[in-house]
Formats: sequence, C-alpha cells, structure tokens
Amino acid sequence: MTDWRDTLPPVRGKLLRDEALGPFTWFRVGGAADVLFLPADHDDLASFLKGLSDAIPVTVLGVGSNVIIRDGGVAGVVIRLAGRAFAGIEIEGNRIVAGSAALDSAVARAAAKAGLAGLEFYAGIPGTIGGALTMNAGCYGAETKDILVSAWGYDRTGTRRELAVHDFGYTYRHSEAPADIIWVAATFQGYPDDPAAVQARMDEITTRRETTQPIREKTGGSTFKNPPGHSSWKLVDEAGWRGKLHGGAMFSPLHSNFMINSGTATASDLEGLGEAVRADVKAKMGIDLQWEIKRIGRA
Repeated sequence: MTDWRDTLPPVRGKLLRDEALGPFTWFRVGGAADVLFLPADHDDLASFLKGLSDAIPVTVLGVGSNVIIRDGGVAGVVIRLAGRAFAGIEIEGNRIVAGSAALDSAVARAAAKAGLAGLEFYAGIPGTIGGALTMNAGCYGAETKDILVSAWGYDRTGTRRELAVHDFGYTYRHSEAPADIIWVAATFQGYPDDPAAVQARMDEITTRRETTQPIREKTGGSTFKNPPGHSSWKLVDEAGWRGKLHGGAMFSPLHSNFMINSGTATASDLEGLGEAVRADVKAKMGIDLQWEIKRIGRA
C-alpha cells in the first residue's frame, strides 16, 4: 500500500518524516509529526499548498511558546515557518512590516530603535507574529488588534489572501479570520516617540515579566483565558493548585496561571493537570476556565 508521504509535492525546503516536535516547543514534550515541512520561502510554501491533497491535515507550528503537542504526535503535515524568509522586520515610515516567524519581542525592539511607540507590549509576549495574529495576543492592557493594519498569507489552495484588521473580527484571544490561512507577514501601525522613552517602557514591561512569571522554566505562558470579571491565576490559586504536582506538571509557585514541566512531565501530565483544575474550579466556584494554550495532536 502506498504511503501518502511518498506522493507529497516537491519542495526546495525540507520534508522530514516522523520528526519529534517536543524540541520545538517551550514545554519540551510531545510526539512526532507524520511530516514536518520547513519551507525555503514564500513561493515554496505556496507551491506546496497548491499541490497538497485536501485530505491531508495541515497544522502550523510557530516558536511553540503557547502549545502542548500531545504524546501521540500530529497527523498529516506540520508546517514550521523559520529563517530569514519568514522572520524579516522592516520599518516603513510609522509602520512596521514583520514576518510571521519574527519574535514579538524582536518586533518591539525594532520599533523602539526606530522611535515608534505603541508596540511596547510585544516585549512581554513570548511568541511570534503568526501566533499573535491568530489569537489576538496581548498583555498589560494592549492587544494585537490595537496596532495591526493588515496581514497576508496563503490558504490551503496556495492562494494569497490579505485581510485588513477589521476583517479579523478580533475579540479577547480570538479571531474570526479563516483558520486555513497560514500567515506570512503583517503590517503594524506605530506613532513617533523618543526612542529612549519607548525603550524605558519596554524595560519596565520586561522587568515586570521577569519578576512575576516563570520565564526560565519549561512553560507555555498563560494557561487559561481570564473569565469575565475574574483573573484565572486567582481562581487556580483559590482552588489550591499553586505548586501542586500532577505527574511531572504543576502550576508555578511564582504565577499560578503558568503551567510548568518540572522536568519529567509528559504532554498527558500537562493537559491532565489543566483539565483537573478546570473541573475543580467549576465544582468549587461555578466558573468555566477556557484554555488559552492550544493542545494539538493525538492523545
């Protein structure tokens, strides 16, 4: 019987079979991709999508800062955008054009150096522009929707698609944009300010993050969205889960909305801990916690 992986479209980048995905994530857990595709550039990505069967699932993986790859791995093709072709950052007047693989923090630094304000909050988000577009990433009172002008990428047919910010239908940590678009670049609007003043605000955000979040642990950022009128960390704390081990996983003693891999956790430990906390908070307080971390793949 023919393996579907033998009939994939030709590429100039890399197609890797049964590639472990844990090393690409901050939690450092999870199974392998049936196929991992690392495109050489935009054209390589578009051509591959154009020739790929609709029956083969496609999953996009960024820097892996806000994701749990399940232990059974991921079916179909996982696409990871990396390298200069997808991570460029350019200043165009009061606007910044950034590739989807560019780190949010790198975009914030580029804006500060150019004397552009408004993007400082990106210094506090441990992800890439592609992830920020998908989930309306934000922190400290600002969100992606506040600075985005437009973004473009390719859909499953390899067709170029461009959306203005109003087309995303952004709400809290959610976008209504078509889920099959793989974002490759975005344009953001800043406003002129003294570079030293912008940098000072970024430094304040960075210091606050370093002192209140377990950024040097194997973590995935905020685990749960904040329910209306509540802070998730307080709910996890009040339910008694701060620092309590579940297999090799726990909610950080430093910030109780941050799950960490204590060193021996499996993806099942992490997801199981999250579900146990959700059930406990629901039982004790009647509040539904919703995952902010994405869980991908086979159990």
